[in-house]
Amino acid sequence: MNEYKAILSEKDIPREWYNVVADLPFDLPAPINPATGKPLKKEDLSAIFPASLIEQEMSRKRWIGIPDEVRDIYRQWRPTPLRRARQLEKFLKTKSRIYFKDESASPTGSHKTNTAVAQAYYNKKAGIKKLSTETGAGQWGAALSYACNAFSLACRVYMVKVSFHQKPFRKSLMHIWGSDVVASPSELTESGRMILKKEPHCQGSLGIAISEAVEEAAKNKHTNYALGSVLNHVLLHQTIIGQEARKQLKAFEEKPDYLVACVGGGSNFGGFVFPFIKDKIKNNALNIIAVEPTACPSLTRGIYDYDFGDTARLTPLLKMFTLGHNFMPAGIHAGGLRYHGCSPLVSALHDNGLIQARAFNQLEVFKAAIIFAKTEGIVPAPETSHAVKAAIDIARQDKKGKCIVVCFSGHGFLDLASYDKFLSGELKNYALPLCEIKKALKDLPKF
Repeated sequence: MNEYKAILSEKDIPREWYNVVADLPFDLPAPINPATGKPLKKEDLSAIFPASLIEQEMSRKRWIGIPDEVRDIYRQWRPTPLRRARQLEKFLKTKSRIYFKDESASPTGSHKTNTAVAQAYYNKKAGIKKLSTETGAGQWGAALSYACNAFSLACRVYMVKVSFHQKPFRKSLMHIWGSDVVASPSELTESGRMILKKEPHCQGSLGIAISEAVEEAAKNKHTNYALGSVLNHVLLHQTIIGQEARKQLKAFEEKPDYLVACVGGGSNFGGFVFPFIKDKIKNNALNIIAVEPTACPSLTRGIYDYDFGDTARLTPLLKMFTLGHNFMPAGIHAGGLRYHGCSPLVSALHDNGLIQARAFNQLEVFKAAIIFAKTEGIVPAPETSHAVKAAIDIARQDKKGKCIVVCFSGHGFLDLASYDKFLSGELKNYALPLCEIKKALKDLPKF
């Protein structure tokens, strides 16, 4: 085995997605229909999702087969390599062994493509003509645009306004693959117009963009909604990351002591760590760490309660760690981590003590990203850099020589404007004030 990377062959691409729900030692709180106050039924989601994805969302089956058509597209970049970060280890003078699962190898540069292809496939099979979605930093919007192009579907992306202006080249990628990209909040939807009437200069949020995308799908017969994170079926599709990583670590003759990934909605984190959860249940020595920004600290400072997934309250109520659906995040450059809540599955793992959470400010995150780029030659996305920062901290503190594995969720080649601002001293830290959290949490639904 090459001492720097473990590369699998096409035959090692998983043939099934792993559903962690089947192996959890606790019951999950049911999603709630806000209109009835009762547990969500499959038919409650039929206006925006195809039946196949609704089935996956509510499934308790341990393994769900990956269609051949989806695996055929996965072959363009999967399996992704697991790399040993030896130059980073050398720089840190650490006894730790640091590995990173390189999801930046996908055509769109991030892990998001894993579920985008699956969702586009199932919608195409259901006869849907168009998908609407939201995006923060643009990785998800680019991934769904790529997937819709592959399956000849139209696509509209509501991109959080602050990222729409901060990250123009993500928008360029979406345009290349044929998508219509709209700065959110917009005048195209009732929910967007309502926000702009209250706050004409609103920078937007993922909660607002979700509202606009869901509204469009609900009002158009041939349009469905596609989500890049949070929901069970999205995290299910991402479990190919962790399944491959398990095989690759075995090839390195390694067992992880730490699994580290950034978390916003939770998709790369869940996809990476879920295949290891049974190991965690059996061996509490395994440390699983979710890393988020201090500007949007849902796991570290939010509360575990039922909340809407969007600002306009169009979604079901989900029990999750949340800062409140009306929370308006600061315009930090890790746009993919600016969501007010966290996946119900990831939240339940945290509430039950199976994972830990840490939060960092953006200046220390960018410093860690620069170290990684200088040593390993790959520029991490600002979101990914949160996991890099945590891994560097662990390695610096480690005296025994632990195995640290990072989900490298995406590259930052289209985020260089953010790096320029950091290097020129224009970026500032922002820690969310307690008063802002209390203000947003006042609007949590009561039922």
